[in-house]
Amino acid sequence: MQEQSPAELIYGLDDRPAPLAALFAALQHILASFVGVITPPLVIGATLGLGAQLPYLISMALLVSGIGTFLQAWRPLGIGAGMICLQGTSFTFLGAVLAAGLLARNRGGGPEEILALIFGVCFLGAFVQIVLSRFIGQLRRVISPLTTGIVITLIGVSLIKVGITDIGGGFGAADFGAPGNLALGALVLLTIVLLNRSPRPWVRLSAIIVALALALGSLAAWLCGRFVPQPLPELPPVSLPQPFRYGFDFAWAAFVPVALVYLISTIETVGDLTANCLLSRQPLSGPSYLGRLKGGVLGDGISCLIAASLGAFPNTTFAQNNGVIQMTGVASRHVGLYIGAILFTLGLFPVLGALLQQIPKPVLGGATLIMFGSVAAAGIRILARSALDRRDILIVAASLGVGLGIAAQPQLLLQMPEIVRNLFDSAITTGGLTAILLDLLLPREAAGEEIARP
Repeated sequence: MQEQSPAELIYGLDDRPAPLAALFAALQHILASFVGVITPPLVIGATLGLGAQLPYLISMALLVSGIGTFLQAWRPLGIGAGMICLQGTSFTFLGAVLAAGLLARNRGGGPEEILALIFGVCFLGAFVQIVLSRFIGQLRRVISPLTTGIVITLIGVSLIKVGITDIGGGFGAADFGAPGNLALGALVLLTIVLLNRSPRPWVRLSAIIVALALALGSLAAWLCGRFVPQPLPELPPVSLPQPFRYGFDFAWAAFVPVALVYLISTIETVGDLTANCLLSRQPLSGPSYLGRLKGGVLGDGISCLIAASLGAFPNTTFAQNNGVIQMTGVASRHVGLYIGAILFTLGLFPVLGALLQQIPKPVLGGATLIMFGSVAAAGIRILARSALDRRDILIVAASLGVGLGIAAQPQLLLQMPEIVRNLFDSAITTGGLTAILLDLLLPREAAGEEIARP
């Protein structure tokens, strides 16, 4: 990321813009993040058959995003980084959350049992991040860019199946793979690619690209008769949060992948907070910097705790808002208070979730396919930034081989005890644990030893 000159920062971290200026700046952040907040609930709901619950899940995703963003900007009792750190539903958790939901469904559970298990393990997993926030300095020595890159790559690759299934029409669709479905998915994917190459910076903001692509895809589906808007269900005008609405359940097999992703998410948050400090003209070392990192990661953990309590999926600090700060020159944390209040207000209206739920699956799949590919690409980019020696390449090869091998042939563990099957049938768990253990146990190459060539 290129560093701005101080002259380009219109409002510094503690400046107070006029209300109208702060409102417009807040709306820019919301436009850049709105689709990212509501897409994970849409994907999870469609994959696990949670259609009736989706309006509430989307409402809570927005509401909790607002609460978390407000805490990050306000920083009460040291909770939060004291910067614009928009909280939103994390794509990184999708694979682990879907695995937990499928585990509950395979046991014969309905929507409430599925959500009880998901939110139960996510609630307890949030304490992993809360505890880790106290040990940020030590954590960065244990979890290296190598293991982080491997796990993020595995997360992206394991999710691609979800996107490509939606492009075909969705799991169990009668017209799965129909040319019309594939054409809609291709149209959305091509639109995202073309808009991404636009010379206008605001158009290249990821959420704006995806929103335009989804709108175009839905319009095309309607024109060709593959999308017929349905009457909205009877919903209350305002959706008030209900703590543990779906109950509370727990299973170690579902918890381990979620806990591992909380660990990786913490490292991602540290990177995003560092970029935010750079753009906001804050120190990148010393007690102030470390305090912001600890507060920001703690804010993520508290936000996830609230999310699981109220019926939203795990939150994280969104990286795309650093791009908005860079583009607008507005780094005032007081704008973050406006962002939080607006998102909270949007989350009170379930009709918004009911409308978004009607997006055709091939259209949603065309967008999520490239999103999930981007997650994998982000992991590859992290790996590419490291000078991989023979030891590191061995760890990458073993971890990807084990993780993707299990994903490709889940029956491999069929003769193992049930607890082993449940714990290790996830690419994220098996590949991630392989990477962490090998990185800790294998001795590092001696300085100056030749780096392996591909």
